[in-house]
Amino acid sequence: MKNLKLALVGATGLVGQTVLKVLEEYNLPIYKYVFFASNRSKGKKITFLNKEYIVNELTISSFDEEFDFAIFCAGGEVSRKFAPIAAQKGCIVIDNSSYFRMENQVPLVVPEVNPEEIQNNKGIIANPNCSTIQAVCALKPLDDKYNITRIVYSTYQAVSGAGYKGVLDLKNGVLNFNNNLFDDLEQNYELQKFPLPIFSNCLPHIDIFLENGYTKEEEKMINETRKILKKPNLKITATTVRVPVFNSHSESINVEFEKDFDLDDLKNTLKNAPNIVLKDDITNGIYPTTLDSNR
Repeated sequence: MKNLKLALVGATGLVGQTVLKVLEEYNLPIYKYVFFASNRSKGKKITFLNKEYIVNELTISSFDEEFDFAIFCAGGEVSRKFAPIAAQKGCIVIDNSSYFRMENQVPLVVPEVNPEEIQNNKGIIANPNCSTIQAVCALKPLDDKYNITRIVYSTYQAVSGAGYKGVLDLKNGVLNFNNNLFDDLEQNYELQKFPLPIFSNCLPHIDIFLENGYTKEEEKMINETRKILKKPNLKITATTVRVPVFNSHSESINVEFEKDFDLDDLKNTLKNAPNIVLKDDITNGIYPTTLDSNR
């Protein structure tokens, strides 16, 4: 295998920092890493794999040194402008934004579900919405066996999905409550991300509201699931809610099948599917919670 070079765009953001942790965990055969961010983060230092790196400002010439791969974690506008530039330089872009997800020529890939689509890239591979990813990992083995005909999504999404400012809103809400134990509903802090307080609250408002009444987050889940499962006419509805949890999204998924099924057989199908952990012993209080995925 040749020596590989990887660029990480948005290295100082919340998603970028998580990507760095995953890259450290896997310690891939990459001989050179270069980290990019906006002008305001230029010059910051990042310690990665026991080495110190300086963050570079992302510009139109950043990919002139010909990277093999680039991971984009800086939002749709950054991806729109810079991902095609990187691809034109021969770099394969793995984009975490929503900008390219529904373009026909861009594969939308969850490696555990449709890895074969990676080969169909023309320089850009799209990464689905976080809630879509965890959903389709569980849905794919069921669809293969029973043929899904309808999905009803309800999500309970952590504030980390809204970035640093979303996390800060919850932290400030906790601090405000601790400082005002007998008047906990009075807000004495400025919201950074959400339109309403998230502490002790649930917001059915992720991304913007669309003319059809859905939020953009809900539309993402609907359309991305159809594309990944290759079912453009699949009946899907979604309600996505931001909840006062720091990390880890949760979902309830109601599914209808074309084929008859036995519940125990269905559970065994999930239990034996790769990358799925089935926790289902309610008699003994064993069921999945957000803390499970934080461990």
